[in-house]
Amino acid sequence: MNISTWLARTAQIDPDRPALFLGRDPVADYGQFHAAALRLAGALVARGIRPGDRIALFMKNVPDYLIAQYGAWYAGAAIVPINAKLHPREADFILANSGASLAFATPDLAPDLAEIAAAEVIETSSAAWQALLGAAPLGAPVHRAADDLAWLFYTSGTTGRPKGVIITHRMLMTMSLCYQCDCDLVRAEDAALYAAPLSHGAGIYNMMHVRAGARHVFPPSGGFDAEETLGLAAHFGGVHMFMAPTMVQRLTRYAKAAGNPGAGLRMVVYAGGPMYSADIIEAVDHFGPVFAQIYGQGECPMGITALSRHDVTDRSHPRWRERLGSVGRAQSAVEVRIADEDGATLPADAVGEILVRGDIVMSGYWQNAEATAKTLKDGWLWTGDMGAMDVDGYVTMKDRSKDLIISGGTNIYPREVEEALLELPYVSEVAVVGRPHPEWGEEVVAFVVCYGPMNEAALDAHCLDRIARFKRPKAYVSLPALPKNNYGKVLKTELRGSFGSAD
Repeated sequence: MNISTWLARTAQIDPDRPALFLGRDPVADYGQFHAAALRLAGALVARGIRPGDRIALFMKNVPDYLIAQYGAWYAGAAIVPINAKLHPREADFILANSGASLAFATPDLAPDLAEIAAAEVIETSSAAWQALLGAAPLGAPVHRAADDLAWLFYTSGTTGRPKGVIITHRMLMTMSLCYQCDCDLVRAEDAALYAAPLSHGAGIYNMMHVRAGARHVFPPSGGFDAEETLGLAAHFGGVHMFMAPTMVQRLTRYAKAAGNPGAGLRMVVYAGGPMYSADIIEAVDHFGPVFAQIYGQGECPMGITALSRHDVTDRSHPRWRERLGSVGRAQSAVEVRIADEDGATLPADAVGEILVRGDIVMSGYWQNAEATAKTLKDGWLWTGDMGAMDVDGYVTMKDRSKDLIISGGTNIYPREVEEALLELPYVSEVAVVGRPHPEWGEEVVAFVVCYGPMNEAALDAHCLDRIARFKRPKAYVSLPALPKNNYGKVLKTELRGSFGSAD
């Protein structure tokens, strides 16, 4: 079943129910949302888009995002959401690798991408976009099988090369229903507030709100602003949000300083990085029982474990602090276990790799059999994350086996930064690691070996020309040589050990 059928059903049942908002201003009800998606789908089919084709979305958070998403799905295509923070060259790689023949981009992003992309780029709000929305509508959403590609999510591995995760209609449906079981039941009177990028967790969470006929609210700022978020929550009420831990921290600090109790917030799901216990305790003390945590990966989107609202709030259980420091228990549709390097299940509290299997787990990486074989073994997804499970099933993350840096809830892979810096002829060696940061969780630091004196400004300018701004190092440390073991491997653990903990 095509997951976009949920929109068609909601529009059929209650077409006048408000659907899309830009700030407090209504943009479309469900009948209009559905009609726009059908017209876009009709235009796409007329242009030769066929079931299974890929359509990229390089867009900021705007109401047109969901129209583009559901229009593509109605036509039977798969979407390729691209993080709007990426450099156009990085976005172009994803376009080429996915084989997308068409990309929709917001006005602030379209011109730079169009200059270099082989694929056609259509700017939303342009005459070309309006022409698509004025086309003859498709009669109904194109049928798709449950295991057909719906969402091609690009993540990165230890090689630094982005990999496309095959996310199917079945995966999205199962994940959406798990949200209802393991996080919160979405009601028609609720509202999804999109302050985090729709290309990631916030966007993954739109489907259950469409199914329920809830409202979809896009902040006029296009991102996260604490004052704006609290104002919109108070106005709409029943607000569900996805937030990175750094967003929760910033929201709490602002709300406490402003004396704002957070009226209207109903459910905040946090994920995407480590949440310090002190921060979530402070948030719960101020906002009350509105928080839940999930742990997932692109390979099992939002779907591995969940720490319920009760567990986040409870202070009566004798082990409540341990539970609060965990990522919760296996979600309803998956199995989770801790294994040694040979795949044998470890006893309670033993540290090993976190493995998961179930209908939310990917079938593989896009056109990358080698990476698929390394990650999927005997039906289990090897997450690359180390953790332990207690006797009650609560999983606590211990470390990441990969060198992933999570800054502000956004994944940064050191190899991408290292490769950019190594393009410079005067850079001999480089190692990039994460340094603890009190607000962002981690920040990027590059240890650089140069053939002459290090020019920090030149290194920074080069990074800004090659990679997304948020990935560039916040500090450059000159070394005469990188520390290595007897096999020549760089000892990143030793580099990280040179940092103190976050304040």
